[in-house]
Amino acid sequence: METSNSTEVSTRLRRIAELAREDSSRVLTSLAYHIDLPLLKEAYRQTRKDGATGVDGQTAADYARDLDANLTDLRNRFKSGRYFAPPVRRVYIEKSNGKKRPLGIPTFEDKVLQRAVKMVLEAVYEQDFLDCSHGFRPNRSVHDALSALRNSVMEMRGGWILDVDIQAFFDTLDHRKLREFLDQRVRDGVLRRQIDKWLKAGILEGGELHRPTEGTPQGGVISPVLANIYLHVVLDLWFEREVRPLTAGPTTLIRYADDFVMVFKEERDARRVLEALPERFGRFGLTLHPEKTKLVRFERPTYGSRGKGDYPDGGRPETFDLLGFTHYWARSRNGNWVVKQRTAQRALSRAMRQVWDWCRRWRHLPIAVQHQKLNAKLRGHYQFYGVRCNQRQLACFHDGVIRAWRYWLDRRSQRGRMWWHRFRRLLVRYPLLPPQLRST
Repeated sequence: METSNSTEVSTRLRRIAELAREDSSRVLTSLAYHIDLPLLKEAYRQTRKDGATGVDGQTAADYARDLDANLTDLRNRFKSGRYFAPPVRRVYIEKSNGKKRPLGIPTFEDKVLQRAVKMVLEAVYEQDFLDCSHGFRPNRSVHDALSALRNSVMEMRGGWILDVDIQAFFDTLDHRKLREFLDQRVRDGVLRRQIDKWLKAGILEGGELHRPTEGTPQGGVISPVLANIYLHVVLDLWFEREVRPLTAGPTTLIRYADDFVMVFKEERDARRVLEALPERFGRFGLTLHPEKTKLVRFERPTYGSRGKGDYPDGGRPETFDLLGFTHYWARSRNGNWVVKQRTAQRALSRAMRQVWDWCRRWRHLPIAVQHQKLNAKLRGHYQFYGVRCNQRQLACFHDGVIRAWRYWLDRRSQRGRMWWHRFRRLLVRYPLLPPQLRST
């Protein structure tokens, strides 16, 4: 039954995609009727059931007790325009620099409807999005972006990296401009009114309701799609149609959501684009971070001793960070210069802080439970950061987890101290996963 429903939904979304692909200038005006009970059931199936609750306190289990009736009512309210977009509950999570980042938590029902609308919008815009865009798209991942970046730099034999940071992008996105971009493809009244409701939905923090006038819905699955639509026009198409044809040498754009770099073979091309970017983004209400936006000399080293390369003018290759990795030039085993990637120091420090905090908070759990949870954390870390040439950083994280676990087990009691000789025996019985490369 579930398989049949998924097949029906896939067929319907494929038909929407075909219509969008037939004519890139076609404006679609009848999309809301596709969001029916089968599609909402599929959206419900894909929605995480273990997330935090929104302002209404309703859990996924509560919603599932009368699922068909709830989804039918949701469909009716959505299509009649009676659906009220509830405010999101704001919490704060730690960033890699130690600061706090606000995160919005929608209600479970709102997550389901947002996912349904997202599925329809993706069917349309996946026909328009360019290959340089990797973030929050079907069948694309962080590692696809990292591979594309590495391959591009290697093919150019090095160049200049324009590392760009958009200041508070998801909080400053211009609603009026977004509506203009949506008008070019989607003008379904029901769908557009619902998107407007999400854009205007408030943020509940400390008992006070705040109404945003810019930015995307915080914490919602619809937010990355709207962000991709925005940057598709502001950045991707501009780069492809106006920047690339005017550069003297080869150039590439790699974007993952609002994180992106541009690779240039020629320094003069990179500097011209760096000068043009603030004006381009300013036209759409966006600001570049003055300190984090920088031009990095990343040409391939020409000579050097003992594997350390430099340039004829005495300069040294710089490094840059993207998507949690530091990218740098190094010798391969056969002596060739290659681009390698290692866990960025900020990302490694953040991961270690999270492990130490977890071990501190849950040190009184049974050893077997702690062992299972820590191995799950290690497995997730290896699956993301387990790329070639990153074994040293993986081992550093593994050793840090061992130290954190022993440290907080030692503080469970004043009597039974967890000396290292005791802890080594414990590791024999409860071994932690050794570093391993990610499976593809």
